[in-house]
Amino acid sequence: MNYDFNWGLVLSGEYGQWIVQGVITTLQISAISIVFSMLLGTIIAVFRLSQIKPLEWFSIAFTEFFRNTPLLVQIFFWYFGSDAVLPKAVNQWLYKQNFEFAAGVIALTVYTSAFIAEEIRSGIFSIPKTQLESSRATGLSFIQAMRYVILPQAFRIIIPPLISQFLNLIKNSSLCMTIGVMELTYMARQIESYTFHGFEAFTVATLIYLFISLIVSFAVNQYNKYFLKQYSW
Repeated sequence: MNYDFNWGLVLSGEYGQWIVQGVITTLQISAISIVFSMLLGTIIAVFRLSQIKPLEWFSIAFTEFFRNTPLLVQIFFWYFGSDAVLPKAVNQWLYKQNFEFAAGVIALTVYTSAFIAEEIRSGIFSIPKTQLESSRATGLSFIQAMRYVILPQAFRIIIPPLISQFLNLIKNSSLCMTIGVMELTYMARQIESYTFHGFEAFTVATLIYLFISLIVSFAVNQYNKYFLKQYSW
């Protein structure tokens, strides 16, 4: 093998700055998507359990459609087809911002929220129905009972699968490079194009993804242990 390894080329100077910028963009798009997917996933899960049939049908169609279509196709759909489904004012605002970034956030949010909704629904089903009935008997509405009684318990139960969904979202963010989002994988590809040292560039990117995943997993697990310790009887 005559390959000339040059790790310093990737980790220093302008190319090192590209890697740093890629990491920052990856963390930004992942964090924003995680927050929105949690909110949307919770709403879809509550819709699924409501007694209002149109909301229930909408939630079923939402989860089945977005869980069973490839994420890459969804990314292309929101990037190339947003003009057809989003209001004109929204599209104009997105174009004034970073449209590629916004399209990536929308795709990651919608895709991941469909899986999170199912995790939340399974967590709710694991809670005895008597708790919901007792909450309603005290005068709480369905939404209030969900907010104050059912969902807090469900979230504690589904911490492990939620971690998996968060980690999947972070790794899936690499697909946003296909629409020009300058995240970590995009920057590694650029370095490979300029230097022909693809092994070093993608090795560094792989290790960074691994490090981020381990940090997220550790942080959420520590929070879960602390939470259970604080509120265990």
